[in-house]
Amino acid sequence: MSQVTTQLTAIIEREGTGYVALCPELDIASQGESVEDARQNLSEAVELFFDAAGPSEVQRRLHTEVYVTRLDVAVG
Repeated sequence: MSQVTTQLTAIIEREGTGYVALCPELDIASQGESVEDARQNLSEAVELFFDAAGPSEVQRRLHTEVYVTRLDVAVG
């Protein structure tokens, strides 16, 4: 069976001395010592999810409309 590739979002932020990565489409998170480690670990976690989850679980968890944007906010 051939594999299908899809693009998902990875939001990565520093937390303490490491980094936390989140895939908001599936609400899956991982972490790593560097940005690249966190990204790779998240990619592996998402792939494991798709390997283990049934179609109904994927459909239940997958949010197909995720928007990442910046906000201008008045402070003070």
